[in-house]
Amino acid sequence: MRMIFVNLPVKSVAASRAFFGALGFSFNETYCSEDTLCVVIEENIFAMLITHDRFLTFSNQPISDATQQTEVLTCLSCASRDEVDALLAKALANGGRAWKPTFEMGPMYGASFQDPDGHVWELMAMDGAPA
Repeated sequence: MRMIFVNLPVKSVAASRAFFGALGFSFNETYCSEDTLCVVIEENIFAMLITHDRFLTFSNQPISDATQQTEVLTCLSCASRDEVDALLAKALANGGRAWKPTFEMGPMYGASFQDPDGHVWELMAMDGAPA
């Protein structure tokens, strides 16, 4: 089975750990260090949150300022509208910022927020399989 690792630059591993822990995510400590946090999204899906200095060792380009420009939209599926609303509320209560209003689009219900580093996280409950 394939795995996916979304690599994102962060200013503080400790602040990211507090934020994503408050949202209910766990961490794979094997891949965590003072400059890297491995957030377990699902069994084979991880967000690697890496300090700017360390992140630059993996990139040929400068880090964009996610608070000023959209670099990526990471969308997480949720089991229900209630889960979308609950996760959004936790994000906003723990240092996240609202990004776009909640919305309905046919069988989908979604919300979004920015984490403390400005990365956009979308939350989506979907009735039925994706088209």
